Amino acid sequence: MLCVQYANLFVRISHAHSSNETGPRPDADRKFLVTGMIGSEVIDGPESSGMEGGESGTYHPGSRPDDRPGLWRTNLREFFGVIGFTLVLAVLIKTFLVQAFFIPSPSMLPTLEIDDRVLVSKIAYSFNGPKTGDVIVFDSPFVPEPPRTTLWERGVRNVLESVGVGTSTVEDLIKRVVAVGGDRLEIRDNRVLVNGMVLDEPYLVAGYRMRDVDPFYVPDGHLWVMGDNRDNSQDSRRFGAIPVEDVVGRAFVLIWPPSRWDAL
Repeated sequence: MLCVQYANLFVRISHAHSSNETGPRPDADRKFLVTGMIGSEVIDGPESSGMEGGESGTYHPGSRPDDRPGLWRTNLREFFGVIGFTLVLAVLIKTFLVQAFFIPSPSMLPTLEIDDRVLVSKIAYSFNGPKTGDVIVFDSPFVPEPPRTTLWERGVRNVLESVGVGTSTVEDLIKRVVAVGGDRLEIRDNRVLVNGMVLDEPYLVAGYRMRDVDPFYVPDGHLWVMGDNRDNSQDSRRFGAIPVEDVVGRAFVLIWPPSRWDAL
């Protein structure tokens, strides 16, 4: 009987040993890769993924949306990048296409009032020259040479003028073209005559007075300009005809104040 018991015990031990050798070993199927401080921690295995159904996943320390110390720096760079691009674009537009000017004097009343702002096209005369009735901005004949300024001052001025804030009271004037090169001009009995015909000027107000000007021909390549406020305007009646090359551009729209927005 004792021998039979020892035989049965031997059989059970042998069977258990055989099962351990051939059965699954869960620990052997798990792999752990920890890169610590220099990388991400990757854990393979159904228990370690943190997902239902045994899906494998990847965990990145510090990946929470509120744990990005460099995010504000990126946003700040983008903000200043947009501001810089906008200013450069404004300067380029002001230099080559359109510029805003403000009105510093009453010489163009009632069409333009003091502190009004207008847009001036710098390409309006790329193919055709100014014509009678145009409102133009031109270099002031009262300033033979532009005042000396530093590079910094010129840069700041360009930026301010580009957004319509800068002023140009000394170097630029705004007037209306009354006659062009080759025209015969005369002022008589408070009326302007161009080539013998009375000039129609609906933009003037009643009651103004002009001194007579003897007939003369406007030189080729020049313009005779006058302010709409004939009683209070420093124009060609004082400094003569201006060269076409001094014209900055044509004022084509009144943009400020908004209540007086209008085409010119």
